[in-house]
Amino acid sequence: MAFKLWSMLPLVALATVAVAAPSRQTVCSDGTVVPDSVCCEFVPLAQALQKEVLMGDCGEDAHELLRLTFHDAIAISRSKGPSAGGGADGSMLIFPTVEPAFFANLGIADSVNNLIPFLSQFPKISAGDLVQFAGAVAVGNCPGAPQLEFRAGRPNATAPAIEGLIPEPQNNITEILERFDDAGGFSPFEVVSLLASHTVARADHVDPTLDAAPFDSTPFTFDTQIFLEVLLKGVGFPGTGNNTGEVSSPLPVSSGTDVGELRLQSDFGLAHDERTACFWQGFVNEQEFMAQSFKAAMAKLAVLGHNADDLVDCSAVVPKPKPATGKPASFPATKGPKDLELSCTSKKFPTLTTDHGAQETLIPHCSNGSMNCTTVQFDGPATNFDGDDS
Repeated sequence: MAFKLWSMLPLVALATVAVAAPSRQTVCSDGTVVPDSVCCEFVPLAQALQKEVLMGDCGEDAHELLRLTFHDAIAISRSKGPSAGGGADGSMLIFPTVEPAFFANLGIADSVNNLIPFLSQFPKISAGDLVQFAGAVAVGNCPGAPQLEFRAGRPNATAPAIEGLIPEPQNNITEILERFDDAGGFSPFEVVSLLASHTVARADHVDPTLDAAPFDSTPFTFDTQIFLEVLLKGVGFPGTGNNTGEVSSPLPVSSGTDVGELRLQSDFGLAHDERTACFWQGFVNEQEFMAQSFKAAMAKLAVLGHNADDLVDCSAVVPKPKPATGKPASFPATKGPKDLELSCTSKKFPTLTTDHGAQETLIPHCSNGSMNCTTVQFDGPATNFDGDDS
């Protein structure tokens, strides 16, 4: 169920939003000590995001805001120069009829339209800061996620990024690694670290017949299951087969709105390529290592296009995330060591238990186990590729 609200803003005027000049250490209204008063602007923003969009849940709205942080930031190129894109500059929000309409950003119009109203509610906060802060708040709703770093002071975008800078699931691993290196010098380990985000990711458009197809069996928990389950032998597809960017899944069974697991071609490739396989396998059942590696890689991603020293460290105002469940990684019911397909031979695979059950694990559609989730969707100017607003 989605709530529809209309919000249209004078987007050209947003490009001139000013960033507050640095002042001195202060205490915000909620008692948080920060190095600069500009950080206090984000305290009510976090509260508004939770109340108006996220509702404290690691649901679809949280997943989409986290995806937006990546798609906004990665649109930058060291080889093509500044005219290609400004990185983490909020260009998605400033130019909502341009980048959201790129095919690689299919579906991102939802999160863009959900954030645009906050630019008028919080006029001292730039679009680039809003995107990255919203993602940090969102992922904190997922048990086990780290408290992400956040720096404030990004100027607003002055132009949209060009098309072709977003890695896609059908790209080969060399293309993916080269794109990340060109964007910001990311190493193969950092690329795999960023993809920890897929533990709470779902897809609507890889297979257009499916709604919110999860990438692992625990899409509402920030855990290492994604790194285990991508290593399991594929046996089928949760919807139709032969979709671009999709390979067979180990857990394809669906029931009603409970959609089976969808596996991306790019995840499968990274799990088996000699440059990344051991990094991928090394995160299995290593919750803290995975979470902190993701945090470090996200800190680098979030300042692409900017000098971090020119920004104010406002990490203290990022809400503390929900604690990890404490459950170790485990084979889903009916799966076990016999189903592993490992490409890293230099690391010993951990000993894991198998979840109880005589039938394949059924993945819940909603975090509370129900089949009908409450989500928020504001109307706005952003439109998906080819006008697809599904």
